[in-house]
Amino acid sequence: MNRTSLTELRVEHLGLARNASSGRSAHTIAGGHDRSLRQTLIAIVAGRRLDEHESNGEATVHVLEGRVQLVTAESACDGSAGDLIEVPDTRHALEAVEDSVVLLTVAVH
Repeated sequence: MNRTSLTELRVEHLGLARNASSGRSAHTIAGGHDRSLRQTLIAIVAGRRLDEHESNGEATVHVLEGRVQLVTAESACDGSAGDLIEVPDTRHALEAVEDSVVLLTVAVH
């Protein structure tokens, strides 16, 4: 059994993202490519984004800090700290409106 402090990781990776040329930092907390469930903490500085990509399975984005926008060709969904956003099964991007940290959970079939 493992315990992970999301608070500590949030602070650490937001600092790393602020110093990274990409404006992002990520850390896989649970699972991985060989598991059906994967959870990844992602920090993104304001004005940066995860470029448009396909869904790898059912997924949610839990906003831990900041404000983000999940964008598809047809719509956009705003999220702020405490919000849980279902990721649509279509191409999408995640944009940071403010310096933000999210927990991405993906269940691959």
